[in-house]
Amino acid sequence: MSQAENQKEAIDPEVVPKAKKRQYTAEYKRRVLQEYEACTEPGARGALLRREGLYSSNITNWRRQRERGELAGLAAQKRGPKVDPQAVENVRLRRENERLKKRLEQAELIIDVQKKVSQLLGIEIDENKAEEAS
Repeated sequence: MSQAENQKEAIDPEVVPKAKKRQYTAEYKRRVLQEYEACTEPGARGALLRREGLYSSNITNWRRQRERGELAGLAAQKRGPKVDPQAVENVRLRRENERLKKRLEQAELIIDVQKKVSQLLGIEIDENKAEEAS
């Protein structure tokens, strides 16, 4: 190996990858809860937590979820703000309202142009028939 290659290998920038939030499957949570509750010897529960890399607060939260009967409560939960279905519907209706307003403006503009063209050509338009047609 050349000296440059040796220097590249010797350089250790110590860049630590960004830690990711651990996510636990429902099956894993159930299994750990069963093991935790089966521990009877002194120190066995602590050893289980250390082995799995968990905190007692994890066990407490998982027990609460199980007691509330949350079917999906033991599955990983999404973080961040919850989506409000009413707000989504409001946004959709506002967009549709704006789209329909633009179409109405275009239709009114076309009708005005047709009236002006008919006046220039000397064609009389019966307003009652025009309203009945639309």
